[in-house]
Amino acid sequence: MDHVLTLLSFGNEGWGDEIAAGTLLTIALALATLPLGLLQGFLLALAKNSDDANLHRAADIYTTIFRGLPELMTLFLVYYGVQIGLQAFIGLFAEGVYIEINSFLAGMVALGVVFSSYSSEVFLSAFRGISQGQYEGGYALGLSQYQTMRLVILPQLIRLALPGLSNLWLVLLKDTALVSVIGLSDLLRMSGVAARVSKEAFLFFGLACLIYLALSIVSSVGLARIDAWARKGETR
Repeated sequence: MDHVLTLLSFGNEGWGDEIAAGTLLTIALALATLPLGLLQGFLLALAKNSDDANLHRAADIYTTIFRGLPELMTLFLVYYGVQIGLQAFIGLFAEGVYIEINSFLAGMVALGVVFSSYSSEVFLSAFRGISQGQYEGGYALGLSQYQTMRLVILPQLIRLALPGLSNLWLVLLKDTALVSVIGLSDLLRMSGVAARVSKEAFLFFGLACLIYLALSIVSSVGLARIDAWARKGETR
């Protein structure tokens, strides 16, 4: 027991500070990715809900590609593919310049792309759950198209989309573990390093499982409260 406590302690003898830093980075990555994915997903839903056939087709192609690719493949495409593409492009104008994409940024973009492809479908379903009369009522009150969207449609859209978006947040939280393969020192990577050095794989990977589970439970409680607040005053 003393050996376990020593391994989990903070300081030079233990791995507690490294695991804590990895946990904070995992949370930071998920929180940084969320607004990016939500914004992209909302814009994609608007495109799919548009009367413009080209916008609709482009959004469909986007979501089909990134919902069909494994998340890990998308991460590799962003981290390695974009890096190689930029290197080749800059090489046309300047030789000897080396481009390296930040792992955190690459993980955020890749996870945001995947999140947006799924959240767009959630937003689109929410759009379809709002009757045309809501738009017409806003216009009848003299509201512009933008004001109708912001004041009438968007509050209802958030309430309808919240359950689906809550599930996607939990998936995103777990998908952050993928960034360990591109060298980002997240919870999974630091747990792996600690396991290899200490030869206590069960201890550190078990601890990582408990931390992920705790983050999911805390998120579920928080999301349930947000959902209850969003539905306050809803007619039944």
